[in-house]
Amino acid sequence: MKKPLMALVAATLAFGAVAPAFARHQVCEDVETKQINSKDNNRLIGTGVGAVAGGLLGNQVGGGKGKTLATVGGAVAGGVVGNQVQKNHQDKNATYRTERRCHWVED
Repeated sequence: MKKPLMALVAATLAFGAVAPAFARHQVCEDVETKQINSKDNNRLIGTGVGAVAGGLLGNQVGGGKGKTLATVGGAVAGGVVGNQVQKNHQDKNATYRTERRCHWVED
């Protein structure tokens, strides 16, 4: 019974002597997070209002098929502009917070 135990101790000591030692250290970084303080995170209101306004303005231009194209083009452009206007407004009113995030790294 003593021989297997001695062999196990000897093998453990031998392996420990040649096994590489890994050092661990912690790496941390500050990450800025943004919380939108709005119920309309998809900016549907800004997109819709912009599309309607753009469509109305586009409808005032041209005649015949050109009027239809101007209306559609105005609605698309107005939707994009309205979306960006609402995005800028939400970004100004957002809550920004800096969080410290850490993780362990082995050398």
